[in-house]
Amino acid sequence: MSTILLPRLCVQPLRALAARRALTSLAHRPQPTLLPTRVNHGTHALHRASFWSSSIQREYQKSQSSVQGKEKEKVEVSESSKEQEKRIDRHENIWTIPNALTLSRILACPVLGWSIVKGDFHTATALLVYAGVSDGVDGWLARRFNMRTVLGSILDPAADKLLMTTLTVTLAINGLLPVWLATFIIGRDVALSISAFYYRYISLPPPKTFKRYWDFSIPSAEVRPTEISKYNTFLQLLLMGSTTVAPLLSMDVSTGLQALQYVVAGTTVWSGWSYIGSKTAVKILK
Repeated sequence: MSTILLPRLCVQPLRALAARRALTSLAHRPQPTLLPTRVNHGTHALHRASFWSSSIQREYQKSQSSVQGKEKEKVEVSESSKEQEKRIDRHENIWTIPNALTLSRILACPVLGWSIVKGDFHTATALLVYAGVSDGVDGWLARRFNMRTVLGSILDPAADKLLMTTLTVTLAINGLLPVWLATFIIGRDVALSISAFYYRYISLPPPKTFKRYWDFSIPSAEVRPTEISKYNTFLQLLLMGSTTVAPLLSMDVSTGLQALQYVVAGTTVWSGWSYIGSKTAVKILK
């Protein structure tokens, strides 16, 4: 009996010792934790939220910039349209005394030409004196009472050119003026007239319609005669006036008239070239 119980008493402590060692090893073994996994999931969620937030912010900024760009374009278009409307609607008062005097000179040209052709040099001389006086008076009124207009800057030289053309043609028909000189004078005036029509077209604000082209209350370009052109106009008028009055004089002035003819021929060519090389002869209004 004692022999059987002894081994059993020895085995039980050994088993208890082995169980204790197993528990100790299990206690010291590192246990896996769920905290890192939870932290990783939280970080991933934060990254996703930050990504969508930045994406939404970028889309919002794009939409705002697009809206601002469209509004800026609308403002620019409206401002340009307003400027264009102001430019189109700009008119000036053309019914002034200087313009009326200039118009009267234009209307007197056919009567003057008819008088020279018929040999009525008394009437022709009177109309020529009226043209010279009215030309000086309308310029003085325009400067003194601030009646300058763009139409007047066009009509005044146009009246002088029409008067000059009338005298040149009719005096050449009567044989009082050389044909070659008449060709010089008329050729220059025709070239300047064509240039005036061209500058009127390119300077007219849109829309470029036939009605608006001939509406001279809408200023578009201003003609400024060159310095040599002023002297040339004076010399031409002096020659035409002297030639018109010459048949009424008792003395022979043919030699003086011939010398003046050559001088006028030179100034006519010179003044024509001065318009080509001048940058201030024509001013386009904006």
